[in-house]
Amino acid sequence: MGASSSTGNPSPEAHEQREQETLASAALSLPLLRVAFSRSAAAANANALPDALAPPPASYRLPGSPPLPPHFHGILSGLGPTIASQFFGHGAAATPEGDAGWVPFLRGFNRCCARVPASRSLALLLRVYAAACAGAGAPCGVLLQPDEGGDEDGKVVGELTPEEIAVFLWMCWVMAWSASASRVAGDGGEKSEPVAVLLPDVTHLVLSALVSAGAVADDAGVWGWDISSGGKGLKVQEFTSWVLSTPVGLGNCLSRYVRDRFRALAADSVEQESSVSTVNTTFDTSDVYLLTRGRAWAIALSLRNKLSEKLLSASVIGMDTEDLLYRSSVHGKGLSRFWSCVEGYKGPMLILLSAFSKSAGENVDSDRRWVIGVLTEEGFESKDTFYGSSGFLCAAHPIFRMLPPSGKEKNFMYCHLHPQIRAYEANPKPVGLAFGGTIGNERIFLDEDFSRVLVRHHAVDKTYQHGSLIPNQGYLPVEASVLDVEVWGLGGETIKRQQNLYKKREDIFSEQRRKVDLKTFASWEDSPEKMMMDMMSDPNTVRREDR
Repeated sequence: MGASSSTGNPSPEAHEQREQETLASAALSLPLLRVAFSRSAAAANANALPDALAPPPASYRLPGSPPLPPHFHGILSGLGPTIASQFFGHGAAATPEGDAGWVPFLRGFNRCCARVPASRSLALLLRVYAAACAGAGAPCGVLLQPDEGGDEDGKVVGELTPEEIAVFLWMCWVMAWSASASRVAGDGGEKSEPVAVLLPDVTHLVLSALVSAGAVADDAGVWGWDISSGGKGLKVQEFTSWVLSTPVGLGNCLSRYVRDRFRALAADSVEQESSVSTVNTTFDTSDVYLLTRGRAWAIALSLRNKLSEKLLSASVIGMDTEDLLYRSSVHGKGLSRFWSCVEGYKGPMLILLSAFSKSAGENVDSDRRWVIGVLTEEGFESKDTFYGSSGFLCAAHPIFRMLPPSGKEKNFMYCHLHPQIRAYEANPKPVGLAFGGTIGNERIFLDEDFSRVLVRHHAVDKTYQHGSLIPNQGYLPVEASVLDVEVWGLGGETIKRQQNLYKKREDIFSEQRRKVDLKTFASWEDSPEKMMMDMMSDPNTVRREDR
């Protein structure tokens, strides 16, 4: 009895190791973690782990080339050492080879990568940001307060200014970008050449946070607002509430970043070199579409489905132009031209619409242009009724908001073209595109010429959640002139290939309908049409009747 109980109960150290390994395996495979641990522990360089957790070397700039915040590069340079000291301890990188430091290594990995509530993940990310700012000498309003409940990490308090919110968002974007850019380290520790990286515009996200907390009024004051203009900031609690309600994926940036860095550490150097050679020329591209990288990133952070990864990749390297199904400035405006581009695409799509309200005046180039979007889970169908299974509305510029389904109704999409065979209708259905609301009282309605869009108050809509799509919308319908419309296919290569096959099949059918086989008709000489024409030309001519 005694012998069996002593051999059946593992030691506390073995029990803890098994628990830590079980917890870590849910986030990353244990063999990969073993390789990353052995390479960081066996390296001659004591800074192997901080270097591995640092983002790839890059030269960053902002759209339009305004100056970067003075301490931005210092914050990114201190990101790796900060994460290593915060979660893995100062001596983790110098752990001797073997299993002596395996359990502490797993503890640190689980602290930052294990599945925890979203508020907890965001608090850890804010701690990293505050520590990186302190190391770089940058101003930071985030403070750490001891928690009376016994939490060893303490409580995150303080206030964030608009500039600090922007720096925090750029830091999170760089952490997401690093997954697509691998750093090359030679045998001698020589670093690769920095790549040129264009940071996304995050003004719409900063404004969204400020408006949600009441720091900026949701009215005409948002037009032309700039991050550098300063103003009232947000308390950390208000910022946390905004993140948990809008860009919910922001809290996952830290765990995703650490996992990606360990994958890069365990990867072969040849793969890293090939990765850098393919991405060096892609990150310094300007935004030329309505779907800018900043808007794609905001939408990706707000989703919790498989489309988030597609848009997250687009926010880093830009969308593949093969996924652009329709652009009014290229393919022409109008419902018929729109339909010729999207017909047969049976997958999720993102529709972006740029317009300006008539009250803004005749100057189209003014700063009062706004952009709204619709994310559909399925393709368009030509019907005279609403249809669809799911979808999202979003305000993309100047303020970002994501409006998911409410679950009350399913009037997600409406696409009605003129029927080929027209008949009299006492109450004809409107021709155009619509999203939400009901027929005749749509929340968003785009006319058949794509020249006018009508946006109604959310009170008419029970399909999508409440919220303003444009600043200072009010209760009355807002009529605006359309500037540009884009449709992006998010279904991947398979859906696009199926659409191409559908179009080829329709072209064949159309060509067959155009051709007329004259052999199927009788001879012209024997036709009644020729007899009638002859009679009309000379009705007095005597003709013998064939009997």
